[in-house]
Amino acid sequence: MDDIAQTYAYSAPAAEVASEASSIRVTRQTPEASETGELSVLTYNVRGLPWPLALNRAKALREIGRELAAMRQAGRQPDLVLIQEGFRAEVADLVRESGYAYWARGPGRPLAKLTNGGLHILSDAPILDVRRAAFGACAGFDCLANKGAMMVRVQPDWSPTPIDVVNTHMNARKASGAPRSQTLPAHHGQTRELTDFVTTHRDTDHPLLVGGDFNIRNSQARYDYQADNRPFAVVEEFCSRSGSGCGAGAPDTTTKPWLRTQDLQGFRDGVVRVQPVASRFLFNQGDQRLSDHEAYLVRYRLSWKTETLAAVYQPDPSLQVKPHKLGFRVSWAP
Repeated sequence: MDDIAQTYAYSAPAAEVASEASSIRVTRQTPEASETGELSVLTYNVRGLPWPLALNRAKALREIGRELAAMRQAGRQPDLVLIQEGFRAEVADLVRESGYAYWARGPGRPLAKLTNGGLHILSDAPILDVRRAAFGACAGFDCLANKGAMMVRVQPDWSPTPIDVVNTHMNARKASGAPRSQTLPAHHGQTRELTDFVTTHRDTDHPLLVGGDFNIRNSQARYDYQADNRPFAVVEEFCSRSGSGCGAGAPDTTTKPWLRTQDLQGFRDGVVRVQPVASRFLFNQGDQRLSDHEAYLVRYRLSWKTETLAAVYQPDPSLQVKPHKLGFRVSWAP
């Protein structure tokens, strides 16, 4: 798989607010040197399909950017936005409207494909590194896009370690136009490839956050495949357990809420512990929906003990982050 690391950074201008945000308030904390911080992640399939597969999507992409800008003006914007189906060039309009300082893109368009992978990550914190890989397995119309996975390494100013963040989009079922005899093996193959990608590129000292369109709604066969090898815990499944600490209310232990949606988030500890504390679906107001997916927001609490961290984690002293005309340059001293 492609493991080229290259960062595309975009310094976004101040955005005008064109709509009122519809969201939960995300509390943003800048902890003292002591031991906790919070970070929010939004994963969103924006249906940025090229014409004529979808109509009026350029306008919708700009409106999504304005929704994010309204959240920013209110001080509750997600720290990270993971986008799927961002195939159109107008994704740049979304980025400009949203006000995020850093923008990384996933697998590009090879000659054999109709379009790129449609994956993007927006971040307020500096992006130190990007890894990307296209899936080899696919079925039906999905083979026209360079679907796959990407990982960025971000460094919030309050976090004692970088955070590894993965975004992915996996093979559809009916929308792919292929029979189940082809789409299920393709999805299984992509599951194996995603596991390999994460385990190869993730630094186990860093906390891991994962999101994307997994295309698993109502499919136990897709969700359960190699679940024991999954390199992250799925938020909805984890939070369904008694004593999970995910927030107020009784956990849902019977209806498998993680199978009600295509979109998942996951996490895993590094030397810093990760705990989901709240989640919600956004941008889903009836006829005003901006995509055929809802946006899925999860807020995480990261915690650590300073003395434990000092004993276990030693940052690489050769890593340098310097200003650059695209935003920044990452280099390693020999």
